[in-house]
Amino acid sequence: MAQALVRYLLAQRTVVDEREQALFAGVFAIFGHGNVAGLGEALEASRDRLPVLRAHNEQAMAHAAIAYAKTMRRRRMMACTTSVGPGATNMVTAAAVAHVNRLPVLLLPGDSFASRLPDPVLQQVEDFSDPTVTANDCFKPVSRYWDRITRPEQLMQSLPQAISVLTDPVDCGPVTLALPQDVQAEAYDYPVSFFRPSLHRPLRQPPDARQLQAAVGLIAGAERPLIVAGGGVHYSAACAALGDFAERLRIPVAETQAGKGALPWDHRWNVGAMGVTGSTAANGLADGADLIIAIGTRLQDFTTGSGLLIGRPDCSLLGINVARHDLAKRSAVALQSDARCALELLDQSLDDTNLVPDWVERTQRLRNEWATAVTDAVTNQPGNLPSDANVLGAVNQAFAENAVVVCAAGGLPGELHKLWRASDPDAYHVEYGYSCMGYEIAGGLGVKLARPEREVVVLVGDGSYLMLNSEIATSVALGRKLIVVVLDNGGFGCINRLQASCGGDGYNNLLDSSYATPDAAPAVDFAAHARSLGAQSEKADGIDALRPALERARDAETTYVVVIDTDPMASTEAGGAWWDVPVAEVSGSASVGAAFEDYRRKLGER
Repeated sequence: MAQALVRYLLAQRTVVDEREQALFAGVFAIFGHGNVAGLGEALEASRDRLPVLRAHNEQAMAHAAIAYAKTMRRRRMMACTTSVGPGATNMVTAAAVAHVNRLPVLLLPGDSFASRLPDPVLQQVEDFSDPTVTANDCFKPVSRYWDRITRPEQLMQSLPQAISVLTDPVDCGPVTLALPQDVQAEAYDYPVSFFRPSLHRPLRQPPDARQLQAAVGLIAGAERPLIVAGGGVHYSAACAALGDFAERLRIPVAETQAGKGALPWDHRWNVGAMGVTGSTAANGLADGADLIIAIGTRLQDFTTGSGLLIGRPDCSLLGINVARHDLAKRSAVALQSDARCALELLDQSLDDTNLVPDWVERTQRLRNEWATAVTDAVTNQPGNLPSDANVLGAVNQAFAENAVVVCAAGGLPGELHKLWRASDPDAYHVEYGYSCMGYEIAGGLGVKLARPEREVVVLVGDGSYLMLNSEIATSVALGRKLIVVVLDNGGFGCINRLQASCGGDGYNNLLDSSYATPDAAPAVDFAAHARSLGAQSEKADGIDALRPALERARDAETTYVVVIDTDPMASTEAGGAWWDVPVAEVSGSASVGAAFEDYRRKLGER
């Protein structure tokens, strides 16, 4: 059965940049007793055609596979296999990352015996009321498709379903096939037809004619329209079409985290990030728009300012998306379609827009004001230590061309969303759907596997670094160079600031407030740790020292880690929008009481 599974994966093909390639670029594998004798044997026989990559942590290798698929715009993907037990459950968090971000990854965890004869086997989780349940049932809520292969012939039904989900523009997400270790090794006479090559071309759903007509009418009648570009613009290869559409009709374009880079930062109609971590330009225009055109976005709370930026009575919302589930949000007028198809047809159907004279002027004025605010944020140091903004400004300047920035959780994604100047669609890779600490370094590895010709610069806080750093060693072993910049602010600075904004006294976030005495906090030598994993490394004492350190990192031939101390309290005040974080209604703290009153006022504005 395991040999049949591998042979089927090898038969799947795709088209990338008009060139036919293997759909699966490889398999990340950490072997154990639940997969080494079955799937491990099958993979060994096919390693020349389906590369097997050894990682150091199961969650991390799945993050890398997810980042690879995102970088490849979901056109190619990878599989991940683990043993039964902790190896499998380590991947559950990564499955959630893929599920939230709608990214394809095939998860192949080993499982206990289908026969149940040796039960309970090593690492088996027993459900005392249901013997069919194993640890792999944890994958069910975070998989778009889930199955347990209890007979070899079940592959013939399950594998085609799995591939259809992984390649579908709407249902795309993680697929989990739990593989009992005895069934992996069983033989079955599969028909030769099962292994015929299958070519998977990107599906492009055109819009319904009536929906298209309604959308044309909305846009033609709008006096102050604003586009919000989401990840669907990237996945449908619609970046160029969006640029042409915005330029001809003079419609400003705001960006979500997943949509950032759809237009280069200096494009005349790019007004920057929108939402909680947005620019004053994008949020100001959203506040004055009479039509918001949301393209390929799931309209999460950070994009919409917890609903305050979208859905005003005097502003219509047009949703362009392949997914019905996303079109039903915020009472949008729906145009269910592939983003590129929709933009091309709208462009053909619209002669001009009905813009009021000051909308273009306001757009350009706000753009220019925001450009000045960005320069101020990245260059003006607020205190003795540099801010996150100072660091990312120096990194952005050092790697303005041919680099991909990778980040995930904490305060850094917000600063990057506001301040990073992305030069092309591949320049920005931030996981902020699940905001998963630990994604950064592993995700950087996945990006480098997909784009070996580009510099990959990972920005990671000390908290995320301590959670998951093992794939530094993997990047060194694979010869996939990363540049990792560790911003050490002494703990969880982002949540410490949120704690304070909700009226709380800072505790259990920054290291010096997490122990009985400040001197009990560990002093971590991140540069020495990175060297122990095989990387080159150094610590930069301030921004002036960071710039030459980044040059040395760029010139290095292997993974290079640069560490810099940063201010945990500083964040960019310019831009932003309200975020709904409930505050305790009853508290003995005066500061919490004041924060609650402010929270109640904001709720009243919704």
